[in-house]
Amino acid sequence: MALKKPDSVEECVYFTNRIIDSGRAMAWVFRKECPKCKKGIMGKPQKKGGKVDKKAEHYVCYSCGYTESNEQVENSLVINVEYKCPHCGNEGETTTEYRRKTFEGVPSYVFECQKCRKKIGLTKKLKESKKKGKENAGEE
Repeated sequence: MALKKPDSVEECVYFTNRIIDSGRAMAWVFRKECPKCKKGIMGKPQKKGGKVDKKAEHYVCYSCGYTESNEQVENSLVINVEYKCPHCGNEGETTTEYRRKTFEGVPSYVFECQKCRKKIGLTKKLKESKKKGKENAGEE
């Protein structure tokens, strides 16, 4: 079963493409279809300047204006992953729930290699610029 890939990042709530040790992973989560009008897609509301309000506590349908809480929408989403396992080299596709779990002490979306059954984590990317800024400040 080949997973449907997004044509644009605009179709996704979450998208990442990264290298994990000797493997790689591309993961995406499609936006949810509106349960009321079945035509529009659910997304975060837009601020007055046209930018998306990432911190909003609800999702809104861009067609009919129907709203749902973050929890309702995010519990119904699945993350699609196309990967090359860093442990055994197997290439495959899988889906898992769109919920971060603690994996090796870091919040991650965790999925399992279909061949060797080892868990692979997509960690939350942390901003390194703040760390580097503090290190460089001590050099002067």
